[in-house]
Amino acid sequence: MAKSTRKRDALPEKTCITCGRPFAWRKKWAKSWDEVKYCSKACRSQRPGDLEERLEQAIIELINVRGTNATICPSEAARSVAPEQWKPLMEKTREAARRLAHRGVVEITQRGKRVEPSGFRGPIRLGRPKQSTTGASMTKL
Repeated sequence: MAKSTRKRDALPEKTCITCGRPFAWRKKWAKSWDEVKYCSKACRSQRPGDLEERLEQAIIELINVRGTNATICPSEAARSVAPEQWKPLMEKTREAARRLAHRGVVEITQRGKRVEPSGFRGPIRLGRPKQSTTGASMTKL
């Protein structure tokens, strides 16, 4: 079983433009890997649109309003986009945060430590990316 894990680690990866999660190369994509943008049919059918763009913009604006080391909760961005119906937007807000983190625009933290955009579960905070002089890697929870 360890042998298959090593092979899987060697496969090229991309980040889904809808959900922001990484996905690995599959044999069925061998001829069109350069054109593949989505991890699944579900993500392809739910392409990022106006709402997702507004959520990303709200995250960026809220972070810019705060101080250098301050963070925001994703629910703040959801509330700024839809004040009355923000709860159903939470997963889309977290997806927007993942996309922004993969682009290096925001940093996702949990309990004050930086986490991998695709590896977090539970409450998170979003802030400006910190310039690391030690080359510390992200914490995966």
